[in-house]
Amino acid sequence: MQKMLPRVCVLLAAFQGMRWIQEQIDSILNQRDVEVVIYVSIDFCNDGTFEYVRDLSEFRNDIVLLPYGERFGGAAKNFFRLMHDVDFSKFDYVALADQDDIWFEEKIVRAHHEISTKNVAAYSSDVIAFWEDGREYLIKKSQPQSEWDYLFEAAGPGCTYVLRRDLALAIKSLIDRRWDDVEKLGLHDWFFYAFSRANGFSWIIDDQPGMRYRQHGSNQVGVNMGFRAYLYRASKIFNGWGLKQSILIADLVGLGNHPFVNRWSNGSMTGFMWLACHGWQCRRRPRDKLLFSLSCLALCFSGKS
Repeated sequence: MQKMLPRVCVLLAAFQGMRWIQEQIDSILNQRDVEVVIYVSIDFCNDGTFEYVRDLSEFRNDIVLLPYGERFGGAAKNFFRLMHDVDFSKFDYVALADQDDIWFEEKIVRAHHEISTKNVAAYSSDVIAFWEDGREYLIKKSQPQSEWDYLFEAAGPGCTYVLRRDLALAIKSLIDRRWDDVEKLGLHDWFFYAFSRANGFSWIIDDQPGMRYRQHGSNQVGVNMGFRAYLYRASKIFNGWGLKQSILIADLVGLGNHPFVNRWSNGSMTGFMWLACHGWQCRRRPRDKLLFSLSCLALCFSGKS
């Protein structure tokens, strides 16, 4: 009797990706010991991405192109559209994919092994960032999870995420019910991680990289490396955007009235001071714990809320 392979629905969001998308799709279709179907949502663009995927989907049953022509304006809204529109109820897992990475052939089967043997609902991993000039760098996201890290950061790049069907359906249900609020979110991967942890779905962050994570000028977020990256993220903190997103996420995942959130969500100086004193609970990496606390102290005197 032939062994049933895990069935995986891969949600791929694309925009102006013609330079890289063929290599990414090939690496997904070459996954070992799983069955994959790729659902592609393409933000309105003019570089041939749509035509390429359309032609592929016309003669392949494992590539499905969603209706085209809408402008999403960012990866988050594109992924929310995929979660909203795709029926993945008959799959075992839902995986997220960017348009420009390269998956190792055991990426999904390792996620399946970790989820099934460790009885968790979701999987993500470290990645190997790479640049066109040949540089490579291990991006480690697998530090021990802290009590509240999920309200302030993602579990790593969303392109490493593999969600068990029941978790994916629960996220989909919330997106369907609160679509207008969800569309205010800037980062889908942060929200998915927060929903999971807040609602009792356990999550593992693997220290074995499952993919090469391409870095280029068109990355919407990319690797948190270098002075420009720190300036970008600092601006998100000091203009209050990050904590406003945390408050919205807390509300969406059912923690809007939790005592921990109530201590700082009013944006008061004492609230930021209290949060600064609890920074060790709010991030995973030791350096980020310190920077988080310092940022909260800075917000105490910035007047931002």
